[in-house]
Amino acid sequence: MPIDAGWLSGARRVPSPNRDARPEGEVSLLVLHSISLPPGEFGGEHVERLFTNRLDPEAHPYFAAIAALRVSAHLLIRRDGECVQFVPFGDRAWHAGRSRWCDNGWPRTALNDFSIGIELEGDEVTPYTLAQYRALAATTAELLATYPALTAHRITSHARVAPLRKSDPGPAFDWAYFRQLLGAQCWKDYAVRGGRWA
Repeated sequence: MPIDAGWLSGARRVPSPNRDARPEGEVSLLVLHSISLPPGEFGGEHVERLFTNRLDPEAHPYFAAIAALRVSAHLLIRRDGECVQFVPFGDRAWHAGRSRWCDNGWPRTALNDFSIGIELEGDEVTPYTLAQYRALAATTAELLATYPALTAHRITSHARVAPLRKSDPGPAFDWAYFRQLLGAQCWKDYAVRGGRWA
């Protein structure tokens, strides 16, 4: 799934207005999230509607409190592995909120400025699907090949960068399995590129 002009090939595009330019153009961090709307329910178009400012506050009692939010992510990976892209990777999506990252010993805030946000359709306690892990590994391998400042050590969770506010993608996310798939995918891509990392 190559990346062309910031868009992931094969991903369904649903452009979000909740984006702007990165101040420095830096892409050096990947933040993994989870989302389900309503909470604990999968499928439907509610996440897409939230990220495009079209969520009906009367469609569910939970939506009244979040319909006015102006948020987005670069990518949503659905339970069946479908990738839906809202913001090109070169632009700033509004996904991390108040958060902090220790960058080589230096604390950094305003993570949206330099991070990519990927949402997994999930509720933090239900196991994520094999299709999601495969799509995430393939996408991450492409991101690593496209953005040199982004490395495997610069992949984190929303819970880690905002521990007092967030817990996603939660204990249901299998980091060891994801890293195993990512390693295999990176080596596969390396071979496909004829022994070149990018």
